[in-house]
Amino acid sequence: MAKVKCLAALLLIALASTEAALGPRGYGTRFGSAPLLERFAWRILDWNYPNEVSRQQAIASGDFQPENALPVGIEIWRDKLFISVPRWKNGIPATLNYIPLNSVRGGAPKLNPYPTWAQNVAGACGSGLTTVYRIHADVCDRLWVLDVGTIGIGNTTVQACPYTLNVFDLTTDKLLRQYRLRPEDVNQNTFIANIAIDLGKGGCDDAFAYMSDELGYGLIVYSWQLNKSWRLYHSYFMPDPLAGDYNIGGLNFQWGEEGIFGMSLSPIALDGFRTLFFHPLSSNREFAVSTRILRDESRAEDSWHDFQVLPERGPLGHSTAEVMDDNGLQFFNLVDQNAVGCWNSLLPYAPSNQAVVARHDEAMIFPADVKVNRGLLWIMTDRMPVFLVSTLNYTDVNFRILTVPVRDAIAGTVCDNSPWTYTGNQLGGPYGQPWWDR
Repeated sequence: MAKVKCLAALLLIALASTEAALGPRGYGTRFGSAPLLERFAWRILDWNYPNEVSRQQAIASGDFQPENALPVGIEIWRDKLFISVPRWKNGIPATLNYIPLNSVRGGAPKLNPYPTWAQNVAGACGSGLTTVYRIHADVCDRLWVLDVGTIGIGNTTVQACPYTLNVFDLTTDKLLRQYRLRPEDVNQNTFIANIAIDLGKGGCDDAFAYMSDELGYGLIVYSWQLNKSWRLYHSYFMPDPLAGDYNIGGLNFQWGEEGIFGMSLSPIALDGFRTLFFHPLSSNREFAVSTRILRDESRAEDSWHDFQVLPERGPLGHSTAEVMDDNGLQFFNLVDQNAVGCWNSLLPYAPSNQAVVARHDEAMIFPADVKVNRGLLWIMTDRMPVFLVSTLNYTDVNFRILTVPVRDAIAGTVCDNSPWTYTGNQLGGPYGQPWWDR
């Protein structure tokens, strides 16, 4: 508990000092001051084996190599915190895992395979999950899981199984549906790390999944009702050739090929559709498109002018994951700044309308995923560049899951909508209508 309080104090001091140095701008400050709570922290990951004998046998056989495990994605559903661990290196016992929040309150808990050990066998195409990145739980109690089917990373990558979308019933832990992406949905460079789920006004069957092909520069759309997928191409999915240089955790490296990555969906607009916001990883710019375009396969084939270019986030604007809550608040990880930013979509997308709600140069080295659940902002940091480019120090804390109430995170910042809600003409309507829904 003392460690949690210490970390929270450090975060509070760091944010407050930054704000004092730069000063407030616009309607509110550009930097929040709410402390973060360190919910979980690991030096190295471990799994909850049935017994110590089976754990030691797995280590002896090489099936479990703790130093090769890196968490990359999280999701929250009721009393479960899901954590994905890709099989970039050998010895990963399970790629999709969970922590029971009702019985584990902190520390460095062991991971439990989801839904079972047997369904996490690498290379067991059709029956086991090989490699999972980011996951999404919808309001219909379904967990959407894209198994990319790969083992290794970069030049070591082996496509052991096809790209397969798996949808689980979270109330029974049973597989509801499994859909293999078509050969036309992928190409030789395909690397899909993110998924966004769009539920329309038609209930649980009115569902679409959007999958971002980071290295193949495409967007794959899947319709639950049609049980069908299609692929879109657009130049906005490609990286900015001037934004491929990174400086994170004391390392300088180049990820110049990283295209469309983070995605978030707006609340349903007046026309019955959402807006998909997205950005390439190697870019400082955001883009947007209505799901009215994406949901219609024939329209998506000729939709170049329907995509919107939004202003740049400014320097040091590389972002991994992003999420938008039901109130239209977008949160996005700023990996160059060891920070998480926010934007209130009641205002136009611009640096002056964005703020940093969390920042820490130790606890937040490479914020990899961000989620909002029941008014709480969840952030996972994992020092990924150090893991990939150098070597992690396993005597230090390397992986963290941090939380802060959304209202506390944005309080007093330009993202806090209280100064401008219901201001009529400023927002294009008497009900605070978002600029993208005019």
